[in-house]
Order: sequence, then C-alpha cells, then structure tokens
Amino acid sequence: MIQRIQSLYLVIVAILTGILPFFFNLWIDVDGTEVYANNEMLISIVFYACAVLAIWSMVQFKNRKSQFVINRLNMILNVFLLGFFVYRSLNLSGEASVSEKGIGMLIPVFSIIFLVLANRAIKKDEDLVKSVDRLR
Repeated sequence: MIQRIQSLYLVIVAILTGILPFFFNLWIDVDGTEVYANNEMLISIVFYACAVLAIWSMVQFKNRKSQFVINRLNMILNVFLLGFFVYRSLNLSGEASVSEKGIGMLIPVFSIIFLVLANRAIKKDEDLVKSVDRLR
C-alpha cells in the first residue's frame, strides 16, 4: 500500500533529511564559509540515518505497529539533531563578530512535523482495521 498518505509524508521526510541538508547551508562561520551537512561527519550520519529510517518505515507498510515505532525513533533522532542545532546556534550568537544561521537548521523541525502527520495517518488506518474486525 505505497499509495497511502503516510507513504507520501515519509517520502517527504526522506527527501528533507536525505537530500536537502547537503544543498542548504546549516550556518555560516565568522570567516564567511558556509557549513553544509557534508562538512560535519556526525551531522551527515544523523541526517542519513533519519532518511534511512523514513524509507524503512515506508517499506514496513504491512506492519503498521512497527511503522509507528520506527517513526517515533525517527522523531527522537530528529529532536536530538534539533537540540544540537539549538546548542550550536546559541554558541554562534555569542561571538564577537556576526555569523549567520542557515535555513538548513529548520530541516529537523519540518521532518518532525511530517513524521507526526504520518503517525496520525497510521493510527487512523489502524483504528479503521480494528473497527472492521469488530464488525466480523
């Protein structure tokens, strides 16, 4: 059932976390160098892990409960990534000269939103299946 709405949400999360961080800068240093996800090894590994979890969750369409759990793990990973970005942005704002925060720092926020929407659709499907089973 790849045509379900949660599959679309998970594809969006996979694109957000697998492709976009390498095209949008995360922040700009004092020297004026733009820092992307591929410049920081740990950040790129976490972004790739989020994309792999989203794809793995999409492939698990027959087992909705495991899909729900995988999405929760992906949300936790995105919250840790967001926490790192908040910590990093607080360190950037304390510098003597001005440095900029990039739009790439918002990618975990958008992926968390789409993961919540996917979990809501998965829950709706699970409730529908349970209601049909009750009627038998």
